[in-house]
Amino acid sequence: MSRSLAVLIAALALLAAGCGSDDSSGDNESAATPAATETQASAPDLSNGCEQADKPAAKDVGDIKKPTEKLDKSKTYVATVSTNCGDFDITLDAKRAPVTGGNFKYLADQKFFDNTTFHRIVSDFVIQGGDPMGTGEGGPGYTVVEAPPKTLKYTKGVVAMAKTQTDPPGASGSQFFVVTGAGAEQLTPDYALLGKVTSGMDAVDKIGGIQADPNTGQPAFTVVIKSITVAEK
Repeated sequence: MSRSLAVLIAALALLAAGCGSDDSSGDNESAATPAATETQASAPDLSNGCEQADKPAAKDVGDIKKPTEKLDKSKTYVATVSTNCGDFDITLDAKRAPVTGGNFKYLADQKFFDNTTFHRIVSDFVIQGGDPMGTGEGGPGYTVVEAPPKTLKYTKGVVAMAKTQTDPPGASGSQFFVVTGAGAEQLTPDYALLGKVTSGMDAVDKIGGIQADPNTGQPAFTVVIKSITVAEK
């Protein structure tokens, strides 16, 4: 029986009881209870333990020049992603992806990612963010290309860059994804490597556990990227 039908039946029972007698004793009180319970039921909690946050408006990033910055292969760079579901660290792969990592650091240094969202969540697959529009269609207005290692496997915790089907292998702008389950292991190495989550995987799992539209991946609860900062360690 649907919830709306159950409410209707309970309401009709209450009306019949009221019309049949002037008695205001316990029978009428008990008849009123089911309707009150149904109509006052609270909405389900979709947060999965995350803090409530307002959905950011689309972000105007202006005209951004394409960077030439590359990571120093002899150094270690860690990107800290702060969200309303907790924080996690990505150690950028400076040796195998200096161009991709350099672009990511360049954008983070300009606060490009701040106050954006994880706009796509696919259970046991990936969480995806980095779009200033929040729709999956935005980016910095340019593309960099760095072919990923041919042996790359998209296992849990690996972070890579999203691209369209028409983009060449290793193409990226600003959108990135974090692998959350075995579903991504079937992907061929076409997506530019960024690095791997080395701390805070519990926060990633919390985000990955949020309900989302099975067709679009749009989450039922807003996950905000408060900031992304990259530091040398």
